[in-house]
Amino acid sequence: MAAPVTSRQGGQELHRDLSSRQIGMIAIGGAIGTGLFLGSGLAVSIAGPAVILAYVIAAAVTLILAYALAEMVVRHPEAGGFGAITQRYLGHGPGFVQRWLYWASQVTNIGSEVVAAGLYLRFWHPELPLWIPVIGFSVIMLAVNAASVRLFGRAEYWFAMIKVATIVAFIAIGLVTIFFGLPGHGATGFDGLTGNGGFAPNGYTAIFLALPVVTFAFLGTEALSVTAAESRNPAKDIPRAARRMVIRLALFYIVAMLIVVTIVPWQEVAQGGTINESPFVKVFSQAGLPAAATVMNFVVLTAVLSAMNTNLYVTARMSHSLAQDGYAPRWFGVVSPNGAPRRSLILSAIGLALAALASIFTPDSAFPFLVGLALFSALGTWFLIFVSHLAFRRRHRDEASPIKLAGAPYTTIIGMLFVAGVTIGTAFTKQFSEVWKAGVPFVIVLSLVYLYVRRRRDQSGS
Repeated sequence: MAAPVTSRQGGQELHRDLSSRQIGMIAIGGAIGTGLFLGSGLAVSIAGPAVILAYVIAAAVTLILAYALAEMVVRHPEAGGFGAITQRYLGHGPGFVQRWLYWASQVTNIGSEVVAAGLYLRFWHPELPLWIPVIGFSVIMLAVNAASVRLFGRAEYWFAMIKVATIVAFIAIGLVTIFFGLPGHGATGFDGLTGNGGFAPNGYTAIFLALPVVTFAFLGTEALSVTAAESRNPAKDIPRAARRMVIRLALFYIVAMLIVVTIVPWQEVAQGGTINESPFVKVFSQAGLPAAATVMNFVVLTAVLSAMNTNLYVTARMSHSLAQDGYAPRWFGVVSPNGAPRRSLILSAIGLALAALASIFTPDSAFPFLVGLALFSALGTWFLIFVSHLAFRRRHRDEASPIKLAGAPYTTIIGMLFVAGVTIGTAFTKQFSEVWKAGVPFVIVLSLVYLYVRRRRDQSGS
């Protein structure tokens, strides 16, 4: 296995300015977004109340991923996160393909997120032309990322805190509604789990059909590894963030969805997709919360900006890492005096503009393709993380570490099989039918580009 070729001259080092609490919030914030607040209705429409089991399965695999990542990045807290680790343990080719594939997927997500943010702002100002908030939010988020990593960490901390506070309030209101009732409403109990066609109204096989949708909501936890290169104390901060993620993900996703399908008939939850139809709005409205839709629109807006903020951070670090390894122009490997890879951020800004334009002008043709590419590359990233962990464990099996994935290599293999199954399952999910059409050709193109770049490097003797 080839060791990574890196460059660490002056002006190329990232600054270690992220605190433990900021890393923890970045990690949990990356996994909580509109997939929970709005997209959960799609998963419920497929599996009914039994979708809870799908969330349990996906959460378990996500936690396996978090621990596998934490174990590796504690030993290798370097720029590029999981991409650099893949290159270290699987070779240059997989590292190149994974990082550029992930970069493309996240840039695509950024484009969709900035358009979504504009649409959510128009909830209050319908007359506002969409391009104004799209450009405005783009400039703001690029400015945050172009500043010091400390400013990014602070912004993401508070973005994530809003989401966390909303879910905690939701869970508290939901539990009171279930066990004690609210003014004008008696206690609902747990009859809603089985009272509308049964716990699995569409059959238990529907649980597996819902897994691609549910897993989509968990994507983003891999961003944990990218923060290691800018953590003040990665050996302490990364394990702590991973452990906190274990508790919070289990609580937020599983308990929140249990409350949703218990209080609101699953047929009504299945209609979710807009702010007014969000299952969270339905529960808050039942609790008598004034202007529930307005409050939730603010939360969803911050969730989208949080995701956009994190994705810009990740894409800039990915291209910076590739530049350091000689697989992108060296110009992008230079950082500003405050430690921000501003030149790499330019690449993300270009991609953001293209993705945003595609989502505005060709949503029926280009954008489904881009979404398919994003999901395929994210699942491919997870798969390669698990493969890298197997190689990592073979080399460091008996060495001490502040955090280790329990049950490895068996738990690692379980994660690999899960990702492979979900990827295959996307072929049977209407919303993700473009996954294979987009992902496979792009991987082939990246592989050919790698062979070309590698040949050029070998010929030049670099």
